[in-house]
Amino acid sequence: MALVRWEPVRELSSLQSEMNRLFNTFFDTPTTGGANGSAVRRWVPSMDLVETDEHFVLRADLPGLTEADVSIELEDNVLTVSGERKAEHEDKKEGFYRMERSFGQFRRSLTLPDGVDADGIAATFDKGVLEVRIPKPEERKPRRVAIQVGDKPAAIEGSETTS
Repeated sequence: MALVRWEPVRELSSLQSEMNRLFNTFFDTPTTGGANGSAVRRWVPSMDLVETDEHFVLRADLPGLTEADVSIELEDNVLTVSGERKAEHEDKKEGFYRMERSFGQFRRSLTLPDGVDADGIAATFDKGVLEVRIPKPEERKPRRVAIQVGDKPAAIEGSETTS
C-alpha cells in the first residue's frame, strides 16, 4: 500500500473550482423551460450605462443583429430595449457536442430620471453595438423671490434702492 500525502490547499482549490462551476451554472446562464421539460439558455445581452457631462449613454453588445432586429421604447420614464436573435441552425442533422451561443428574445429596461426630454434621445447602431444617448434633464435653478415691504417696491439683492 502506497502512502499519499494529504495537501489541504489542493483540496480547497478543488472545492473552490467546484463552487465556481456551480455558481456559473445557476447565475451566468439564465434558462427558460424548453420543449419536453428541457432547459433552454436565455440570451441576455451585456449593457453598459455611462454618464457624461451632457448625456447618459447606454451601450449594448448585440452581435449578429441589425437595427431592424432591435426596438427601443420610452414609456413613463422607463427605457426598454428589446429584440430577438434568431437561431442559425441548419437542418443537416448535425450533432452538437457543445452549444454556448444563445438565441431568442431579450428585453432590458432601465428607469430614467424625471425630466428627460424624450425627443432628444438618439440611437446609433454600428458593428453590433447599440448606443443610445439620453440627454440629462436640465437642472432647475433656484429663483430668488423679492420681498416687498410696505409701499416700497421689492428690492432684489445687488440692486440699488432709493430712500
